[in-house]
Amino acid sequence: MKKESQIPETVLSLSDIPLKAVYTAKDLVGWNAQKDLGGPGEFPFTRGLYPDGYRKKLWTIRQFAGFGSAKETNQRFHFLLASGQTGLSTAFDLPTLMGYDSDHSRSEGEVGKCGVAIDSLADMEELYAGIRLDQISTSMTINGPAAIMFAFYVACAEKQGCRIRDLRGTLQNDILKEYIAQRTWIYPPEPSLRIIVDLIKFTTKKMPDFNPVSVSGYHIREAGSTAIQELAFTLMDGFTYVEECQKAGLKVDDFAPRISFFFNAHLDFFEEIAKYRAARRIWARYMKDVYKAKNPRSWWLRFHAQTAGVSLTEQQPENNIIRTAIEALSAVLGGCQSLHTNSLDETIALPSKLAAHIAVRTQQVLAYETGVANVVDPLGGSYYLEWLTNKMEEEAEIYFKKIRDFGGVVAAIEAGFYQKEISDAAERYQREVENKKRTVVGVNQFKMDKEIFNPPILEITRETERMQIKKIKAIRKRRNNSSVRRSLSALKKAASGRANLIPFIIDCAKAYATMGEIADTLREEFGEYIPPSIV
Repeated sequence: MKKESQIPETVLSLSDIPLKAVYTAKDLVGWNAQKDLGGPGEFPFTRGLYPDGYRKKLWTIRQFAGFGSAKETNQRFHFLLASGQTGLSTAFDLPTLMGYDSDHSRSEGEVGKCGVAIDSLADMEELYAGIRLDQISTSMTINGPAAIMFAFYVACAEKQGCRIRDLRGTLQNDILKEYIAQRTWIYPPEPSLRIIVDLIKFTTKKMPDFNPVSVSGYHIREAGSTAIQELAFTLMDGFTYVEECQKAGLKVDDFAPRISFFFNAHLDFFEEIAKYRAARRIWARYMKDVYKAKNPRSWWLRFHAQTAGVSLTEQQPENNIIRTAIEALSAVLGGCQSLHTNSLDETIALPSKLAAHIAVRTQQVLAYETGVANVVDPLGGSYYLEWLTNKMEEEAEIYFKKIRDFGGVVAAIEAGFYQKEISDAAERYQREVENKKRTVVGVNQFKMDKEIFNPPILEITRETERMQIKKIKAIRKRRNNSSVRRSLSALKKAASGRANLIPFIIDCAKAYATMGEIADTLREEFGEYIPPSIV
């Protein structure tokens, strides 16, 4: 009797790409090593942006942090810096992300829960107490009211005695992916894009080392997209920002070098590395050939990576340390410029001090003990990796065409295209997990009756909300309210015209107008976004 074959049925990547068991030179027909690969630091930058890779400078170790009050988060910042973190990255609570003050009725129960509550310049001053903002790179993950948080940051730096031209850091400020995935928007697309262009204009002129927009695929991936969708949707958002700036009269080489990107580092190891390499190559070619950028820095796709929160499990949370280390390794081999490693307890609560410490040490072990920083793009030239990089680029181009056929990113958002693509991908993956076609260790295979590790839980109590409300009331009482009214009135008038809004928002911040007051002033002029219904 003939034995059944032990060869498995078709193997698929996380993006549902069918994979062969072996790849050879025959899989790279038409591939040109000089044109498609090149050397590190050479166009099209498939192998990385710098000839020396990490030999001269490691990636920035930038742990995401933010919870409770500004004072509590400031203490965590100092702890992380003492542990060897080399850049700050701030998470904000939901009311802040939506442009509401902590005492707004919609904020109840959410203050400080999933990030730090920032209501005014006073909170920003407390957040960065003891940290000179001209001496460290600072990232802020916020989009709908990003310009307001930026204004608090600039006003805080000036109060510290810093020159704003010396500030380094990144503002996420990517509203398009909010409409696509994360959904923390405020205004409709047109005025939102206007604010983003205003901010790019302002920083281009006054803050040459600051990244005014970080085009983010991370939240698109966390919503359930595939790696291919993350790649394609993110780059199309980036192209849209370039086009909006060009329409506003900016020269591409004046602003493009300061556009940065933010990608997810997920579990399909080689697919992730291929994604980063394809992203660099696509961006370089489009910037050079389509948008006619002449400055090589405009061709660079610089990116921050964060390991995948959605890949972590509440079951057997100790396994999350392993998942995070593998994901971080893919980002490093893919050539990231900065990296955040998630903490093992993030599916349960905000990261505890112990979990955050382990996450920082994960990056340091990678950097200093494994040798991965010794050689630039060590996997370059692999038949499989080069084939997969090509495949990612080909699939991204198919998505580009679909989006253009809608009339561009905004039109595709309004048609519900992105939302359906992502929900279909998420549903397909969940079905595969439930049917055990994909193994998730500790969840659908290798389960245990009892957990052997129970991490400490960081709890945010309602006391944070009570203290924040008390603080905001005190600020409104002691500030010069005539100055606040004047600055808000000037902002409203500017919003009704075509003036750059950023200086007006900064004036409001300096007067200690609150997040909600500034956001509401713009809401009155621009309205609020209502998403399309998706069937």
